[in-house]
Amino acid sequence: MGTQRKALRTTAVGAVSATMVAGALGFAPTAQAAINSVRFVDITGDGGTVLKANVITPAGADGSRRYPLLVMPTSWGLPQVEYVAQAQKLANSGYVVVSYNVRGFWQSGGEIEVAGPPDTADASKVIDWALANTPADAGRIGMAGVSYGAGISLLTSAHDERVKAVAALSGWADLIDSIYSGRTQHVQAGALLDGASVVTGRQSAELRQIFDNFYASNLSKEQDMINWGKKRSVATYVDQLNKNGTAVMMANAWGDTVFPPNQYADFYEKLTGPKRLAFRPGDHATAELTGLFGLPNDVWNDTERWFDHHLKGEANGIDRELPVQLKSRSTGGYEGYPDWKSVAATHRKIALGGTTTIRTNVNSGADGGIVFLSSILDQVAQLPPMASIPLLPRRWAAVWQSEKYPTAQRVRGTAKLHTTVTPTEESGTLVAYLYDVGPLGLGKLVSNAPYTFHGRTPGRPFGVDLELFSTAYDVPAGHRLALVVDTVDPLYIEHNPSGARLTFSSPANDPSYVSIPLREQ
Repeated sequence: MGTQRKALRTTAVGAVSATMVAGALGFAPTAQAAINSVRFVDITGDGGTVLKANVITPAGADGSRRYPLLVMPTSWGLPQVEYVAQAQKLANSGYVVVSYNVRGFWQSGGEIEVAGPPDTADASKVIDWALANTPADAGRIGMAGVSYGAGISLLTSAHDERVKAVAALSGWADLIDSIYSGRTQHVQAGALLDGASVVTGRQSAELRQIFDNFYASNLSKEQDMINWGKKRSVATYVDQLNKNGTAVMMANAWGDTVFPPNQYADFYEKLTGPKRLAFRPGDHATAELTGLFGLPNDVWNDTERWFDHHLKGEANGIDRELPVQLKSRSTGGYEGYPDWKSVAATHRKIALGGTTTIRTNVNSGADGGIVFLSSILDQVAQLPPMASIPLLPRRWAAVWQSEKYPTAQRVRGTAKLHTTVTPTEESGTLVAYLYDVGPLGLGKLVSNAPYTFHGRTPGRPFGVDLELFSTAYDVPAGHRLALVVDTVDPLYIEHNPSGARLTFSSPANDPSYVSIPLREQ
């Protein structure tokens, strides 16, 4: 089986590499500019692990001058030519670019460490190699990457003070808050990562055990998993990163089903150095995808401008722009804010009155869709997951609605649910959904989030506070907002024993509500 997987990886790397190189050199606009030669090299990483890499230097580089260096670790499951189109573009504008396949994937050695200490040590070794073997300037070093490459870039910048600027695209700051938010396994996201790593890489025994415990809901190993994830989260090292003064740019998609936007926004607020945060419509890594083939792309344009200012010292104005840039899922333009807290100027509460009991174990018809597919449809056609709110079976779904809004409501930021739950069992899962409901009752998904509890006393009420995934969505005039709560969603693992029920109430001394964040009207 191991030989078969190795052969499959070898065949696949050739196919993927050919496709991406063809896009970069044959069809992309960058082909009109100078084409710099790509040099494929082996770099010795931490502990002697061989990392497969490629190097592109500015045309005409003859050793008489030094250039800023960009190191780009690859995404989860993608080969070392992933960034060749952007690397060509960056080399044309005066950068030495070294892209490398992270350990455990494709033709690089070692096993998958999931951005563990060996991965950050590898990145530092790549920097060492570039300084010794290319005309790179030791005082002007940046890192960039998509997804896995973004996470490794952020972590390395916290551990290696030589990194002066970072562009982290569709990455994570808190790994546990990404795939285990609300104490709930994001099973489709986990399975996607698991499957890709089996085909394109070599899982360590530790990673295999993490996945197995994750799927099995092994609570005896929950703290071990949390500790494992915290070690691989730059949020754990934010003080070191701030001390280094690294200029950090982060970009993500509203509908990212692997690394939801909340954890990036929370981390952004903790940064004290130069910083920029951008959210756009789409799912995981889809906002920057076209740029990987050399096509015009806002994310990559911002990335180059970020490095031009912080590594070249160019006065291109990016430092004077409002640092939080959002693109609504409903409109085409960008909105600028001075910080994340300013995104929502006001909050409007929808009361969740009365007492409602629902049964568990059945999908009511309200759900978050399918990993990748649903948010991509929203990105390209503004077609998020939908549900007929009047037809949702109240046996399995609790539903509350606002009044019709006389004017458009521009939802911006993080909606928050507060309610009181009384379970019939000690464990359970609920999923909250916020819908934009039109005149015919058809609801378009605005946001959602799961919540799981364990160790509760059956029959005893307890409070629930849940942040839904951050978003930017315009509710048209004449529409309503609806909050729906059920217990089953294909995106998540549920923890409801057979036959369990959940009762939602709104005590007079602690009323239930959902708080809607709104941009200034």
